[in-house]
Amino acid sequence: MNKAAPPPGRAASEADLPPIREVIARHGLSASKALGQNFLLDEQLLARIAALPGDLAGARVLEVGPGPGGLTRALLRAGARVTAIEMDRRCLPALAEQGQVFAGQLEVIEGDAMKLDHAALMKGEPFHIVSNLPYNVGTALFTRWLDGANWPPQWRSLTLMFQREVADRIVAQPGTSAYGRLAVLAQWRSSAKLALKVHRSAFTPPPKVMSAVVQVTPLQQPEDVEAKRLSQLTAAAFGQRRKMLRQSLKGVPGALEALSSVGIAETRRAETISVAEFVALARAIDTQR
Repeated sequence: MNKAAPPPGRAASEADLPPIREVIARHGLSASKALGQNFLLDEQLLARIAALPGDLAGARVLEVGPGPGGLTRALLRAGARVTAIEMDRRCLPALAEQGQVFAGQLEVIEGDAMKLDHAALMKGEPFHIVSNLPYNVGTALFTRWLDGANWPPQWRSLTLMFQREVADRIVAQPGTSAYGRLAVLAQWRSSAKLALKVHRSAFTPPPKVMSAVVQVTPLQQPEDVEAKRLSQLTAAAFGQRRKMLRQSLKGVPGALEALSSVGIAETRRAETISVAEFVALARAIDTQR
């Protein structure tokens, strides 16, 4: 049953908010394949996701792709001050309703998250990023947040929904089929863990694949290693992951000499090289220069 609007003269309260399913129906919303949307409706699940970063009371949170606002509502209930970036203007009225209820806690920015300066949007304050990321830009946004030269970053944690296959690649260990450049990028100066598995049936419409929430927190960056050097090294190594390192790294200046100096056999393949070994290799290359 739809909840009635508050009587004239009375401000809206949280009790006036209908379930997200009703919000979607009332605003005639449907998930856009072109935008990679899949809506989450289970409020208990959404509350669990919002709780993963810890106490958010008064904390700044960036959310990308809030859609009709299921996760947004959970974050607001947790006391967060949310900046939500949404490029689907069909969803803006539903989000505006939440802004009226949680006065002063929600800022909605209409735009493309791939084209915006997130640090500038958060006005220099530390913040958490919590999102059910659109599938079509999830990995690109994730690598952007992890690939910055300045470390520690302005964000304090990433709590992100991905397709399960992508989540597995982020937390993968050496010697597994999922291990690759994404794992090294996520783990060389951060802690990455699979925090929550989510069944496809939790979404509307249900995607064809399972999903999972990954949580990443920054660690101290290893000394004498630059992000751009590690990025160059892993791009070459995993770009030809089936080939021995003596072949895949021959185009990286100083890489073959560095292999010998850190005791990594050039006959090994990228998928067997640990994160620590990639860091040591990148450091050795820079030391030679």
